[in-house]
Amino acid sequence: MDIYLKKFGVTLTSREDGNEALKAFQPSLKKAKDNEKILISFEGINTFSPSWGAEFLIPLYNRYKERLVLKNSENLSVQETVKLLEKIDNFIFSKQR
Repeated sequence: MDIYLKKFGVTLTSREDGNEALKAFQPSLKKAKDNEKILISFEGINTFSPSWGAEFLIPLYNRYKERLVLKNSENLSVQETVKLLEKIDNFIFSKQR
């Protein structure tokens, strides 16, 4: 299953918006098969903050663990936010090469 974050906007900054995005996407997640990878695409994202990421990505990681895979991004905002979330929560996201 692919999740394109740009469907939630190109500037993903607030904690509230990240939480609302996750709630809005929950029905789609029910369609994921038990062994299916959940791929997160940052394509088209301009700004990605730790607050938004913590509300959207961390719950997905807690639920899917290694099945959650982040697609590579050249965006420095995305890269730094992912590093910070990994440091704060003391884990490493699976990443697509």
